[in-house]
Amino acid sequence: MKKVLVVVDMQNDFIDGALGTKEAQEIVGRVAEKIRSYPEDCVYATRDTHEEDYLETNEGKNLPVPHCIRESEGWQIRKEIQEAMPHAVIVDKPSFASLELADLLCRENEREELEIELVGLCTDICVVSNALLLKARLPETKISVDPSCCAGVTPESHEAALLTMKMCQIAQTEENRI
Repeated sequence: MKKVLVVVDMQNDFIDGALGTKEAQEIVGRVAEKIRSYPEDCVYATRDTHEEDYLETNEGKNLPVPHCIRESEGWQIRKEIQEAMPHAVIVDKPSFASLELADLLCRENEREELEIELVGLCTDICVVSNALLLKARLPETKISVDPSCCAGVTPESHEAALLTMKMCQIAQTEENRI
């Protein structure tokens, strides 16, 4: 069995940019440490990617805060995270969850059985969306999330997302959680 790590949207705009939070800033070091605990060829990452017309999109109309505009500083993966995963497969995604990542991991799972762990931002939007999509595509695969390496929009929504994932049989890698 091959253990892989999915690093979700550890981008400047979600850490200390347009949609940053202190909780997001606090996990950067732990996420970099988690990445370094995996072999270099077992790390995948997503990058939230929007275009200049973001405010005209459905998401932009519901969250009118331009963020992660392709090639902007806010779109870039945080320097410490990028340095920890120089050989990661990075998938740009225009929405909360990545169909491309799910397809890629499905193909990998056909070659060798996977165990998937997720970390990143935001627990209550993109982490939960990717976890649930992966669970739907790979129902027999062990999928987990490390709560100490995730942060939500708020601490309350972070906890709610962890509970949702638990109810959908996505394990938590820390002991004594929800």
